[in-house]
Amino acid sequence: MGIKRALVSVSDKTGIVDFCRELSNLGVEIISTGGTSSLLSNEGVPVIGISDVTGFPEIMDGRVKTLHPAVHSGLLAVRDNAEHQQQMKDLGLDYIDLVVVNLYPFQETIAKPGVSYEDAIENIDIGGPTMLRSAAKNHAFVSVVVDAADYEQVLAEVRESGDTTLETRKQLAAKVFRHTAAYDALISDYLSNVNGDPLPERYTVTYEKIQDLRYGENPHQQAAFYRKPLAPNGTLTTAEQLHGKELSYNNINDANAALQIVKEFDAPTVVAVKHMNPCGVGTGENIYEAYMKAYNADPTSIFGGIVAANRTIDSDTAVKLSEIFLEIVLAPDFTPEALEILTKKKNIRLLKMGELGSAKERTSQFVVTSIDGGMVVQQSDIHSIDEGDLQVVTDRAPSAEEMKQLLFGWKVVKHVKSNAIVLAADDMTVGVGAGQMNRVGAAKIALEQAGDKAKGAALASDAFFPMGDTVELAAKHGITAIIQPGGSIKDEESIKAANEHGIAMVFTGVRHFKH
Repeated sequence: MGIKRALVSVSDKTGIVDFCRELSNLGVEIISTGGTSSLLSNEGVPVIGISDVTGFPEIMDGRVKTLHPAVHSGLLAVRDNAEHQQQMKDLGLDYIDLVVVNLYPFQETIAKPGVSYEDAIENIDIGGPTMLRSAAKNHAFVSVVVDAADYEQVLAEVRESGDTTLETRKQLAAKVFRHTAAYDALISDYLSNVNGDPLPERYTVTYEKIQDLRYGENPHQQAAFYRKPLAPNGTLTTAEQLHGKELSYNNINDANAALQIVKEFDAPTVVAVKHMNPCGVGTGENIYEAYMKAYNADPTSIFGGIVAANRTIDSDTAVKLSEIFLEIVLAPDFTPEALEILTKKKNIRLLKMGELGSAKERTSQFVVTSIDGGMVVQQSDIHSIDEGDLQVVTDRAPSAEEMKQLLFGWKVVKHVKSNAIVLAADDMTVGVGAGQMNRVGAAKIALEQAGDKAKGAALASDAFFPMGDTVELAAKHGITAIIQPGGSIKDEESIKAANEHGIAMVFTGVRHFKH
C-alpha cells in the first residue's frame, strides 16, 4: 500500500522540517495544522491545511480542528475490509497512512513556578492523543510517530520500500500507547493533587527511563533506572556524574539512602552508607572535619561504601577520600583541585548534586513499594523535631550537650533499618545497630561497636522500648541520655530504670520505623 499521505501536528518541532521535506521529496502528501502548517509552508515544504481536508475551519482557538470524521475515517479504516473501502469511496474520503504528532507541553507547563490552574488545563491536549490512539490502533495499516528519535528509521524504510514494516509499526504503536498513558497519568496526578486527593481510587504513576542497568540487586536480575517527571533538583535523578563507570542498582539505592540522611543536617556533614544503612555520620566545622568523624565512626565498614557530603569537597578532604576504596562520593560540588585528586582513582564515581536543600524544605512526597500482586503507597517520612517538641520523662533533664547529641542521633536513627539503635557523641555516630528482630539485639550491636566510646554517649531508638532491658543494657555501657518515641505500656519500667541509673530520657511522641 505504501505511505502516500501524512498528517503532521507537533508542539516540539525539533527536526520536523527536514523530516517533512524528505517525505515530500519521496512523494508523500503532507497535511498539517496551525503552527506546524505555517512553519512547513514558510520553509518551502508543500503542505495542505487541515481545513482543506475536513471542509471545516479550525475553531475555538484551535481546540477543534482534527476531531472530524474526515480525519479519523482516514486513520481507522481497515484497508482490506471491502465495506470500509466502499464507505470511504462513497463519502469521498482519503486514507491517512502516517501520523506524526507530539502533544501540548503539559509537563513543561506545570513545571513553571507559579503556573496557574487555567494555564495547566489549557495545555491538556485532546486532538493529539485522539489521533495517536486512532493511528496506533490501526497500526496494521498506519504508521504513527510520537518521538523525533524515530524519524530517521521511518524515512529509511520509506526510502527503501515506500512503507514501514509491520514490525516497525507495532513498535511505534506500543510507544504511542506508553506515551499517551504517561501523559494521562501526569494530568491525573496533577488534578488529584490540586483536588487534595493524592491517594485516589486508582493510582497511576509514570516514570522516564534514564538508563538500563547492567543488572539488578543480583546479576541474574534485570534492572533499569527511571526518573519521575518534574523530579526536583538535589536528587539522584538530576545529578551530574563527573567521573567513574555507570551506577549500579545497588549504588543507586545506597546513594539515595546517604543523600536522604545528609539532607537532615544544616551544618557541614558527611554520611557513609553500606547496604542502605549509615555506618558513619559526622558533623564538623567544615567538611574535612565532618568526613574524619564519619570515617572514624567505623573505619572498617566505610570501605567500599557510599559517601555523601552537604558541602563542596575540597582538596584536603579529597586526599583523605582517595586513601580508601569508595564506590561513590556525592556532594553539591567539587573544587577543581579535589577533582584532580579523585579522578586519578579509576573506579570511584563522583556525583555533582547541586544545591541539596534540607529535609525541612521538602514537601511531602509518596513512596511506592511493590508487593506480590500489588503495591502499597505512603507519604515520605519527612517529620523532624527540635528541642521544644521533646518531653523529659526522667528526674534528670539532659544537659545542653546531651540534648545536642540526642537530636543528632534522632536525625540518623530515622534512616536506619528497624529495629534501630544509634549512639552519638561529639557530633558523630559511635555505634549503629540496624535491622534486628528485637530492640535489645540492635542495642547490643551498637554498644559493642562503640566500645569505650559508649561512655557518656547518647542513645537514639527509632521506636519505643517494649520493656526496660535496653535501658539496663545501656546503663552498663555508660550511656547517659536516651531519646525514644515512648508509648509502650511498659514506659514506666524504662523510666524507672533510667532514673535508677541517672540517665536522662526524653520522648518524641513519634516513631520512625524503616523496613
